[in-house]
Amino acid sequence: MAFILITVVLDATGIGLLAPVLPRLIGELSGADLTRAAVYGGWITALFATVQFLAAPLLGNLSDRFGRRPVLLVSLAAFGLNYLVMGFAPSLAWLFVAQAVAGLCGATAATAGAYLADISTVGNRAKHFGMMGGAFSFGFVIGPVLGGVLGNFGLRVPIFAAAGLALVNFIYGLLVLPESLKPELRRPFSLARAHVLGTIRQMRRHPLVFGILGGVLLMSIAGQTLPATWPYFTMHKLGWREQEVGYSLGAYGLLGIMAQAWLIPALMRRFGPRGTALVGQLLGIASLVGFAFAPTSPLIIACIVPSALSFVAWPAMSSIMSAHTPPQSQGELQGAIASAQSLAAVFTPLLMPRVFSAFAAADAPVYFPGAAFLLAAVLLVGSAVVVRRVTRDMAPLPAGAASTAGPPGH
Repeated sequence: MAFILITVVLDATGIGLLAPVLPRLIGELSGADLTRAAVYGGWITALFATVQFLAAPLLGNLSDRFGRRPVLLVSLAAFGLNYLVMGFAPSLAWLFVAQAVAGLCGATAATAGAYLADISTVGNRAKHFGMMGGAFSFGFVIGPVLGGVLGNFGLRVPIFAAAGLALVNFIYGLLVLPESLKPELRRPFSLARAHVLGTIRQMRRHPLVFGILGGVLLMSIAGQTLPATWPYFTMHKLGWREQEVGYSLGAYGLLGIMAQAWLIPALMRRFGPRGTALVGQLLGIASLVGFAFAPTSPLIIACIVPSALSFVAWPAMSSIMSAHTPPQSQGELQGAIASAQSLAAVFTPLLMPRVFSAFAAADAPVYFPGAAFLLAAVLLVGSAVVVRRVTRDMAPLPAGAASTAGPPGH
């Protein structure tokens, strides 16, 4: 458990380390100004997410065949070496190649999630997934801060720091990480299942899981709307500066950590996994509507609280899907979840900033800068409806049941 949490923190920190220096590094390698560098940066982000979308089922299926440990360790080693390539990149093309490889290695979230499922019971699975989500948020909070500080010593220094973190984590895992998937629970590797369409076919055999995956996709698009549009929205509507944008995103991340680490156990005891997922989604809907219509900075800031608390929906939904998936297919499930989130990461930056721009422009037929948040709220309502419907007849999960017991009748 400790290794998985440290792995997730270091992975997220490594990605966050690049954020403050990547625009200037792109400009240095391409000779482009900041506005053009932003376009290149968007393409790089979309490439990373696209590769991750395609790679997650492959890594998940490989971990179901060979175990979690070797897949995690090979991915961590490749991640560290890839950062070294980025650090020495002589041209913009090398950055694109490196980010494509990073997308492949960054799909380790699928294997880490499968590892957690292996070592969890039904009673503590949501708590463990919440801790993993909190660890990821923590890494994204401290990563940009460290990147900004280290960037003062050179544009490439944060990249080499990220390489060091990944390689140290690899050595740590090599020394201490045991295998979590018993040999008798492994299944033969099938290339027909190790891609997105093959994974979809397999997940359709479990209607409850397949339905919730649809809810995860809608929820991910809604959730990623905030980071995709927040700087532009707050600077345009409220006149915020970069410092205020950074502070607000830091507060958002810290509240998300607290929600996933401390709030989930209380909600799970009170409402169960299904109720906790729906409570989280309702909080998210309320916050998005608030962002869309709130007229002043204090009200916008107040809406950050329910938005961060809505993070509790993700581990609750993950725990339901994990409990209704056979133990030998946990890697495949986590690959499907990671692919849904990566697909959202490709789609959201292409859609939501355009919606904001269309309704915030001076010549917009209707001036409404919060339009992207309102659209996200509609998508999250759709997610809540899907989750409520597919889990309506779900049998209660027995407290303390072993995760290796298989899907209870679904």
